[in-house]
This record gives sequence, structure tokens and C-alpha cells, in this order.
Amino acid sequence: MTISEAAKPASQNRLAERPLIWLGAITAGVVVTNLFAPQILLGLIGRSMSMPAWQAGLISTLTLLGYALGLLLLVPLVDLVENRLVILRTLGCAILAALATALAPTPALLLLATFILGICCAAIQMMVPLVASMVAPDRRGQAIGEVMGGLMIGILLSRPAASLIADLWSWRAYYVVSAALMAVLAGALARYLPTLQPTGRASYAELLLSFPRLLREEPVLRVRAWTASLVMASFTAFWSAVALRLPEAPFDLDAKGVAAFALIGVAGAAATPMAGRWGDKGRARPMLLAAHLLIIGSLALCAWAGALESQIAGLLVLSLGTILLDVGITTDQTLGRRAINLLRPEARGRLNGLFVALFFIGGGVGAAAASLAWSYGGWTMVCAVAASFGVLGLLTDLATRTGTS
Repeated sequence: MTISEAAKPASQNRLAERPLIWLGAITAGVVVTNLFAPQILLGLIGRSMSMPAWQAGLISTLTLLGYALGLLLLVPLVDLVENRLVILRTLGCAILAALATALAPTPALLLLATFILGICCAAIQMMVPLVASMVAPDRRGQAIGEVMGGLMIGILLSRPAASLIADLWSWRAYYVVSAALMAVLAGALARYLPTLQPTGRASYAELLLSFPRLLREEPVLRVRAWTASLVMASFTAFWSAVALRLPEAPFDLDAKGVAAFALIGVAGAAATPMAGRWGDKGRARPMLLAAHLLIIGSLALCAWAGALESQIAGLLVLSLGTILLDVGITTDQTLGRRAINLLRPEARGRLNGLFVALFFIGGGVGAAAASLAWSYGGWTMVCAVAASFGVLGLLTDLATRTGTS
């Protein structure tokens, strides 16, 4: 059987897109580890540098605050400056910041280095609009899904990977390894990343001032960022508390067991390409409904797991609930990104920056809610609070079709 002449260009385009999509996924997965690894390294860093608990806690806080600042100040540059150049320079600064963190002789310099590293991790969100721009609209959802898969895998692997490296060598070794991986990645990007010259003619100040207008004028951005914030709140509420619950009965896991359990969530990342493909076929609405129902049901399973007496049964039910939770969350995130990347091509950088900044706010709310829920009602209350965010997402689905085409 021969391929028709009409089919050849499409097939060749798909083959040409694959390396770019994989580069986007790997970039997201490697760089994002710098945002979440500090959460597991705080104790080691604090003890080695004689930092009080409040100061050690600033390491993770400043890294995430830096990331939020990078989303608002650096990501808009892709709407102004040639994208390949911006990404490579931002990644180069991230490499230097990771090395500075590894070599920091004092707590003050360490905190400054981690803050700058967080800012430069905004390179992740520069890759998303570039990939979206280079892929045909009918395959954009699948491509974004695969990049998001890399991002989710990086988030879930960051804590156990950092713990393993720190156990083998030291916490400083983690940042050296991170810098080395990003250097290899920068070499690959310099060779294979295509150039993309933005079409906009606005100044940098005008780009920054356009954020409120974009939020006001784009209902798709508002709705999809809202549901993304809700599912991110579910995600952080669950993962903030599960490490406290796993050492207790019936699970009875030690520190290494807790780290190994985190690997289970990686299975949920497999849902992202599927969600993207279904979005490309016009089935975003039923997928969003299913995703939010899945979040609610999975958290009911997780709550039930904590009430079981058998360790094996408890771990099996909790593992199933965790996988389904991550499938639901990544499905919403993927479809939300697909929707906003079908909006204004000249503003993709700003739209992606706003989208991620808003759902990170949801993540902060989820972590705070989990802390309160754990204090007042334990694991069952944490699961109920996390599920309530899924209920709000489901109600949003029923109330509007915005961003589901």
C-alpha cells in the first residue's frame, strides 16, 4: 500500500514535530525539579548551614516566589523577543543559579541563589507557547499534553530524586546534578530548537500592563485558569498531607517507602497525551466532567484506604486513588492549556504566564487548606477538603461551556 501524495506532507509534519515535542517535555521535566526538590531538602540544608527552622523554610518559599515573578516578568518576553534566544539565555541563568546554590557559603547567598533559580525556571513556560506555535492546530492538544506529561513526571520525581541524591552524596550534589542536566539540555536546545520571531510590536512595559486587559477580555482564560487552580489545590492538599499519613497505620511506611510511594503518581502523567487528543477531537467538555468526577471519586478512595486495617489492602486502595487523582488533575491542566493556546497567537507567552501564575495561587491555597484540615480532622478531613475543590470544578463544568471547544 502506498501513501497518497496528500497524506505525505501531514505525515512528514508529524515526524518533524516529534523532536520538538520531546524537547519540550524533557525541558519541562528537568527544570521543574528545581521548584519542588527543596521541599524534601530543607532539613538537610538547614542543619548543614546552621539555619533556624524559619530561615530554612524560606528556601522553598523563595524558590516558588521567584518562579511566580519569572512568570510575570520573563515569560512575556516571548511575545517580544525571538523565542529561542530568550529560552537559552534564561536556561543559562538557571544553570549558573543552580551552581551558585550548590556552592553558597552563607545562608543569605543560598537564599538569593534559590530565588534567582526560581525566577529562571520560568523557561518551562516559554517552551509551551513555542511548541504550541510549531504544531498544527488539530494536534496542538496532544502536543501540549505530552509536554505536560513531562512536567508532571518532573514534579512527582523531584522529591524522591532529590532525596536519593542527598542520601548518596549531599544536598549540594543535587544542585550540581541539576546544573549538569540543564547544561546538557541547553546544548540540545541550542542545536535543535527552531527560531520563532513574535509578531507583536508592543513595548515590554505595554506587555506587562496588558495582563489585566487579557484577563478581562478572555473568558476562556478566566474559566480554565479557575478550574486549573481548583485541581492544583486538590493536588497540593493531597501531596502535602500524604507524607504525614503514610508513616501511620495501616500503611506504616518509613522514609524510603514514602519516597517510593511518590513514584506511583507518575502513572497519572500517562493520561496527558490522551486528554490532549480528545480535546483535539472536540471532546473537551466530557473529558473535563470526567476529570472532576475522577478527582472526587479518587479522594473518596484515599479516605477509605486510611480506614482499612490491612497494610496491603490500604496501600493498594491508596495507590489506585492516587493514580486516578493524578489522571483527573493532569486532564484538566492539559485541556486548559490547550484552550488558552488556541487564543491570541501574539499573546501566547502572556496567556501561559497568567494561566500558570493563577493556578499556582490555587496550589498555595490547597497547601494551606491541607494544613488546617490535618490539624482539625486528620486524613479524612484532608481528603474531604481536597475533594471539595473537585466539586467546585464540576459545578463550573455544569455552569459553563467556556473553553471546551
